[in-house]
Formats: sequence, C-alpha cells, structure tokens
Amino acid sequence: MTIMLDDNMKMYTNRGKRIRPSDKNLVCNYALWRLVPLFVLVMLLLNIRALLAVDWAVWSPAGMMENQTFGGNLYLLFSLAEATGACLAVAALYYTYRIDGVKQLFHRQKLARMMLESGLFCELVEKELQDSYVEYVLLYDTIGSRIAIDDVTVNDGSMKLMGTVAWEFDQLPHMLIAGGTGGGKTYFILTIINALVKTNAKLYICDPKNADLADLAAVMPDVYYRQEDITACLDRFYDEMMARNEAMKQMSGYKTGENYAYLGLAPHFLIFDEYVAFMEMMGRQSVEVMAKLKQIVMLGRQSGFFLVLACQRPDAKYLGDGIRDQFNFRVALGRMSELGYSMMFGQTTKEFYQKRIRGRGYVDVGTNVISEFYTPLVPRGYNFVQEISLAMAENPGSDDQQPITADGNI
Repeated sequence: MTIMLDDNMKMYTNRGKRIRPSDKNLVCNYALWRLVPLFVLVMLLLNIRALLAVDWAVWSPAGMMENQTFGGNLYLLFSLAEATGACLAVAALYYTYRIDGVKQLFHRQKLARMMLESGLFCELVEKELQDSYVEYVLLYDTIGSRIAIDDVTVNDGSMKLMGTVAWEFDQLPHMLIAGGTGGGKTYFILTIINALVKTNAKLYICDPKNADLADLAAVMPDVYYRQEDITACLDRFYDEMMARNEAMKQMSGYKTGENYAYLGLAPHFLIFDEYVAFMEMMGRQSVEVMAKLKQIVMLGRQSGFFLVLACQRPDAKYLGDGIRDQFNFRVALGRMSELGYSMMFGQTTKEFYQKRIRGRGYVDVGTNVISEFYTPLVPRGYNFVQEISLAMAENPGSDDQQPITADGNI
C-alpha cells in the first residue's frame, strides 16, 4: 500500500509488521491478551449477583484466617468451567476460520526466535555478508521446485537437479550422497547417470554389492562389481587423471588457470555406490584406495575428473585426511540420525525434520548452507536400463574415450 500526499512530502509505504524481541512469545501473548479479558467478562456476568452480595470482610486475609474456609461455593467452580469453555470455544472458532492468521503468528514467533527457516516454512538457500548486515535468501514451498527426471540437464559444467538447485561440478567438484534403504539414493544415482550419458562425459560405475547399478553392464561399458575389477577401475581412473594433467600442459591452447573444458576435453566421472561397504571388504588395502581418492579429490577439478561417492553413512574412518571436506556437493536422503547428519554436514545448528516423502533430504551445494532437497521425480515403471541404452544410442558420448598419454596424444 502506497500513499502519495504531495510533492513536498515523503512517500509512506506499508512494509508489513516489524519483528520485535518480544515476539519470541507472540502466540502465548496474543492468546492471553484476548482470552483473559473474555474469561474475566464471562466470570463477571455469571457471578455479578454473588459478587454484589459478598461480604468482603470475610474474604480478607484476616477473615479467611478466622473462618478457615472458602465457603465451598460449587457455583463458582461451575462458573470457572463455563468461562474456560467459552475461551476454548472462541479459540477453536478463531483457529477454524482464521487459520492463516494463526499460521502467521507462529511464523512471526519462530522468526523472532531466530529460527528463520522453520519459522517461515522456508528454506535458507543463501547467506551473504553485505556492508553492514547479513542477507538471507529464503525459498518458500521447496517441494514446488522439484523437477521431473526428463528436466535434469547438464550444461556448461552444471547439472540441474531442482528448479533452484544445480550441481556446478566445474566449480564445486565431487558429490557425496548418503542415505539408508528406501531413501531414494539408488534412483538419484541412476538419474545422475541418465543425465550424464546424454553428454560427452566418460563414466565409470562401481557397484560392489552387484545390485541395481551393476545391471547397467548390459548396456554400458566400464561397469564393475567385482572387488578386483573395482580396484583396477580406480587405478585406471587415477592414472588417466594424472596423464591428462601432464598432457594438458603440453597442449597448444593451454592457459594457466583454465580447466579441461577450456581445452575442449570431456569430463570423467567415477560413480561409486556403497563406498563404505567396499572399503570394509578391502580390509588393509583400503589405505591404498584412500590414498588414490585423496589425490583425485585434490587434483580432479582442473583435469575434469570427478567423484560421485554414495554410502549409507559417511564414516570418517574411510573419508578421513580431509577427503570428506573436498566433496563440495553433499546430499543426505531419507531418514538419518543426528550423528549421520553431523558426518555429512559437520557441526551445524540446522534442525532436521523427517517427512515420509521418497527422495526427500537435505543438500549443501558448497555454500555451507543446508537446505531441503527433493530428488527429481521418476515415473512409476521407469526403466533406467532401457532409457540409458536409448540415450547412449542417440549420443555416442565423448570423443575423448581413450586415456591421454603424457605426450598429449589421445
């Protein structure tokens, strides 16, 4: 609402209701200020005759000590019950017909308690320090920005996963996915693969449990589930990354500070499901695997070699030595314990809520801001193997399919 008075006066704009420190108990205060007068009014109306006939000397402290009785007035008890019932009835009617107003009260109260996200039923998606204040960007109706699997696209080093969320792997490489059974983790990984096969990316897929991802071996190369094959795949991925790092420096278009995309090279992705389970199977050899992974997460961004690791819980035992901190995009799906969330996102004041929605979770896109996340919707009966096979047939993939040697030849 804007009011224009004249050219010499300022324009006054209604900017809404100010949030004050006292609003931390807004709902209680609001109810008391409106229901207490009603309670008193009903009591007065029901007991006006009795009040006029009361001998106030008897009800004085001295009189009460002498009489040692309150008279046992049952009518007074009935009046209290009726006044309470009237207040409850008014509160119920207000809640029924002014539900939006009630929600606004709760929103303002929670916001006043500095619980921005749950207070507004919004998700904090960005936090930026300005000259003299902190700017919070909040997203209302997060589930409304959920997209379908066909809308997941990869362009210019960025994969769109929600209307408001994208994995910019060129800038924030490596993805860590955690989630228990039934949380939608496998479908999310298959969705990522389905999007990447439509590009020139080179994919390596490891499934040590020989489960859903292993089925892709029927239509894709470089799909492994045996322990020795997975180890060899990891070694190959590491060697190709190191070879590309050397080869890029010898290319005529090489420029300091630019990455693989500047030279027209294709990204490589190692997609590793049930990573922790594999490391437990490896035993003492897991130390060698961790050493390779550490090099990949440290050097992979420049050369375009990216990791997508998935597990039920990111145990620090197998993601130590700063490895976990290098995963800039983190997704926790389904129900997880407080310990699991702390493993994923570190120490945080974020309050995590559970909802019975498959594919729901939380994400940190590399900004240290944790927000609600929904994986792309997959239609019932969607055949990933068939769809990925068709996508590969339409798009042969990267021209950069062979390892790059140290002399820069493909």
